[in-house]
Amino acid sequence: MAKSILVIGGGMVGAASALRLKTAGFEVALVDPGDKRRGASFGNAGHIATEQVEPLASWPMIWSAPRRLFAFGGALDFRVGDVGAWLPWSARFIAAAGRRRFVRGTAALGSLQARALDAWQRLAALAEASDIVQPSGHNIVWMSAANVERGRRVWAQANTGPTRFRELTRDELDTYRGALRAVPAGGLRFTGSGQFKEPQAARDAVTTAFCARGGVEVRGSVVDLRVYDGGVAATLDTGEVRHADEVLISAGAWSGRVMRLVGLGPPLIAERGYSVHSAAHSWPSELPPTYFEERAMIVTRFSTGLRATSFTELGRPEPPGDERKWRWLEAQLDDLGVAFAKAPDRWRGSRPTLPDFLPAIGRMSGQPRVLYAFGHQHLGMTLSAITAELVEALVTGAAPAVELTPFRVERFG
Repeated sequence: MAKSILVIGGGMVGAASALRLKTAGFEVALVDPGDKRRGASFGNAGHIATEQVEPLASWPMIWSAPRRLFAFGGALDFRVGDVGAWLPWSARFIAAAGRRRFVRGTAALGSLQARALDAWQRLAALAEASDIVQPSGHNIVWMSAANVERGRRVWAQANTGPTRFRELTRDELDTYRGALRAVPAGGLRFTGSGQFKEPQAARDAVTTAFCARGGVEVRGSVVDLRVYDGGVAATLDTGEVRHADEVLISAGAWSGRVMRLVGLGPPLIAERGYSVHSAAHSWPSELPPTYFEERAMIVTRFSTGLRATSFTELGRPEPPGDERKWRWLEAQLDDLGVAFAKAPDRWRGSRPTLPDFLPAIGRMSGQPRVLYAFGHQHLGMTLSAITAELVEALVTGAAPAVELTPFRVERFG
């Protein structure tokens, strides 16, 4: 009889892992509350950000934090009511920012990023939906000439992993004419990154393929999780109890709560992002995802419309969105001259982030029936496919493609 696996969390990491495990021959049930808009995969930028191999836990990031605060017009914010969550997390973030840990973290994250885009193309093929992933690359632009040279210098010194970049030509910058009030003063063209045709469509394609192979979707949230000699038992808020041989905890920003049920309390925080989406727009189809670095905002054209995304808001995942942040996004678009709906679809979602900005991927040392895959911060969509391959290796006993020691959740003690 095939081993049974219970996957807790139907976001992109959980869905991709469930499909991989089901295809490998296991009996898999995927538990998720069922609210599509709740997950970070619903309204994100859809950028396969393989250039981001340097963890954000670094001293340059700490020194620059004050000028990036929302109170001063930036995109970084700390929810006052959630000080009990972000204050101890911030202390661990500072501790993780030392040079040695930064170098080790860059190597670890780079090992995942080097395989991320290829893994996504394999996952898309497995889901029989190869068009959901587009190796489009992306652009970074500056509207002010004063910021162009500084921006180029910073990126020239950065480790961008498997991506490469060059300066945008004048003809390429002119492609923005008509889409913006003014042509950018300068920019960089990255290759080796990509985008999704539409993020939620990618998740839907993966879950559809999972069900088509006989996978089971279960609606509900886990309120209790027990490990015993013969397996695991998860009690849902519906009252249902699900049994399996092993469990994978991949519940995104809610993973900390589930991990505590089995005796570990990782320092996970919700890093909330905001987006606005307009079905009507005039953004040229030839433009890839574009990051307006001065505004910390990325604009991406999808099959369903145009989306602008920003913000790093630290706190708990549950509180309602902050109206000021959607207005900020809409004001940025208006200032740039981007054609956009007057009443766009507004979304906010919670990225699961650990203090060292590395994900947690592995099998619990004290509870070998418990596997985990969460904490992917801004890179949940980017790293979900390679994470699913690593989860499959852990379950089957195959050699993982990368060294998993840096991603052990026990690193936090």
